[in-house]
Amino acid sequence: MKKKQILFFDTTLRDGSQAEKINFSVEDKLAITKKLDTFGIDYIEGGWPGSNPKDVDFFEKAKKLKLKHAKITAFGSTRYHKFKPQDDPNLKALVDAKCPTVCIFGKSWDMHVRDALKISLTKNLEMIEDSIAFLKSKGLEVIYDAEHFFDGYIANPEYAIKTLQAAINGGADNITLAETNGGRLPFEVATITKKVAETISVPIGIHAHNDSGCAVANSLMAIHEGAVLVQGTINGFGERCGNADLCSILPAVKLKMQHNFFAAKNLKSLTSLSKYVAEMANLEHNHRLPYVGESAFAHKGGIHVSAVQKNSKTYEHISPELVGNKRRVLISDLSGKSNIIYKLEETGIDLLEKDKDIPKQIVQKIKELENQGFDFESANASFELLVKKSIGQYKPSFNLKHFRLINEKTENKTMISEGVVKIKIKDHETFVVAEGDGPVNALDKALRKALSNKYPQLKNMKLVDYKVRVLGQDNGTDAKVRVLVTSRKGSNVWTTVGVSENIIDASWQALVDSIDYMLLNKF
Repeated sequence: MKKKQILFFDTTLRDGSQAEKINFSVEDKLAITKKLDTFGIDYIEGGWPGSNPKDVDFFEKAKKLKLKHAKITAFGSTRYHKFKPQDDPNLKALVDAKCPTVCIFGKSWDMHVRDALKISLTKNLEMIEDSIAFLKSKGLEVIYDAEHFFDGYIANPEYAIKTLQAAINGGADNITLAETNGGRLPFEVATITKKVAETISVPIGIHAHNDSGCAVANSLMAIHEGAVLVQGTINGFGERCGNADLCSILPAVKLKMQHNFFAAKNLKSLTSLSKYVAEMANLEHNHRLPYVGESAFAHKGGIHVSAVQKNSKTYEHISPELVGNKRRVLISDLSGKSNIIYKLEETGIDLLEKDKDIPKQIVQKIKELENQGFDFESANASFELLVKKSIGQYKPSFNLKHFRLINEKTENKTMISEGVVKIKIKDHETFVVAEGDGPVNALDKALRKALSNKYPQLKNMKLVDYKVRVLGQDNGTDAKVRVLVTSRKGSNVWTTVGVSENIIDASWQALVDSIDYMLLNKF
């Protein structure tokens, strides 16, 4: 296969923003634009300037950005059939956006021409050609998106090719074949892309949607058969099931297909880029994403971990560091000694010769605890404390004498929770009372207050997440619950776990572990 230079066209800010639950502000779009430019994306599609005030505002402010590499691109359509190109509001808005590149789409599928546009097939060809010619006359680079091309080709290959020829006659710099409905399979995309590449002389691209789960595969097959430009989004954001995920395509093109592209030198920043865009979209980062997800290089089974320790290629298709990710070994009832030893090395715990049987004992203990409902895969801090208890490196920061909770609903319907905690630190006993927004919050405040004189550093420790999972739901209110508490101090974040039939007791276990973990690690 001949190696070639691939161009990457990011449409996160336009097609990606059409995804459910995503609504970028203008400031978000500007920030993401700068991030994509730093990474090395070639084209950044900012939006449709003729469609809404937000995109008009974006393009106005984007003019002031000092980008190092990327070309900001405006998106639109071919002219309305009742207008001449120079009078069409959409085309005029594209010109007024003052971007070096514009991307316009037109109809490739005869059914769309007849049923959606309700014009003749010949009229559609005229609209494609003269719209592009008008934009070219303004000195713009024009990428033509052949909408629904693969469906159109299968329905009427002769007409679909005629639409591409009209774009060529208008002067299009690139013709991108759009798999708009996302339903075509890789072998179909490959066959049709190859025929197009053999038929036309203008460089071609691919724009794939993920409705059948094939957007990445379709994009890679199109590249294999001649496409030199790839349109997609970070994390696969997009309408319906999303667009082709550039976070999967970028490393595949370089590391597996050996093609080159400008951003190839920055692949080690890919995971951080993925997380950044997810954060800007106000969405939790998908931990199961290929290449960049937290679980992409996570190993749970003991046999897998043992093999990876000997040769990472046994269960990893690439080195995680190549895309800025990292290997993770999970601790659960499926763990073997290899998992435990790996985690001990990772956390810097050295076992003495006399402790050589400790990993086996820890494995057995974990199996027993997870059978009761504990989850050490999600609570690494509690796992580390379990290990330190097993090897005698744990000393509790305090001893509990007792705690009590009082919940009161007042006549004005306000709920008040009061926590009473009595603890002993060495020979000194402390008794405190604190109010909170709920029983767990009251208990947390009372415990911190009781420890504050001895451990003033606790004032900078924050509880940032609290999750409750009911175990064995058939038992109703008698069921066990698992509580996961995530805490933060500075840049350090850790999670602890507690399990009990009593939600307060489970919460207490997780809270105590959280404090002990912070104090033991001297954060």
